[in-house]
Amino acid sequence: MAELKNVCVYCGSGKGADPAYVEGARIFGEALAHEKIRLVYGGGGIGMMGAVADAVQNNGGSVLGVIPEFLVAREHAEDSKRELLVVRDMHERKRIMFDKADAFVALPGGVGTLEELVEQLAWLQLDRHRKPLLLANIKGFWNPLIALFQHLSDEGFVYGNLPVLIADEAKDIMPKLRAAVKAVPKEELHGAAAQAVVEGI
Repeated sequence: MAELKNVCVYCGSGKGADPAYVEGARIFGEALAHEKIRLVYGGGGIGMMGAVADAVQNNGGSVLGVIPEFLVAREHAEDSKRELLVVRDMHERKRIMFDKADAFVALPGGVGTLEELVEQLAWLQLDRHRKPLLLANIKGFWNPLIALFQHLSDEGFVYGNLPVLIADEAKDIMPKLRAAVKAVPKEELHGAAAQAVVEGI
């Protein structure tokens, strides 16, 4: 049985319009720290990224930021003194974040967050990996996307249920991830099968 050790979080470099988004990121970050699970994220020190990483770090947890060179100054990546891996471009960032993660969580965010989570969802649907993917649907943020997924299914472009978890409250994220990870063989979460996807990107 696989063990949850690292969670990759996709989220915005902005805080969003509702304070509940940042509060949800904080609650989730504290949960990661308390359960001794490392946060793997985009490396920024501002917005939702900064909120979740600060919450992990301030509660004694482990954080790995992965950020391309051109975003280091723009997203204040070096201000926090967290472990930071600076890479060449967005493609390398995504390869490394995939490789390091046992599961993925999408907090509220913008186009970049959407692109990252949809890519992982596509790979799941194509059976390229079995790492759990969860939408943190804080204050119904992802409801329009969930409705779009249903529309795709209704119109015959998605077959069966999309392999995505949904948590409407931040406190429910970790229990859902832990339950999902139990169903994944260890070698498919950490081993050669997962690495093959990274090398094939």
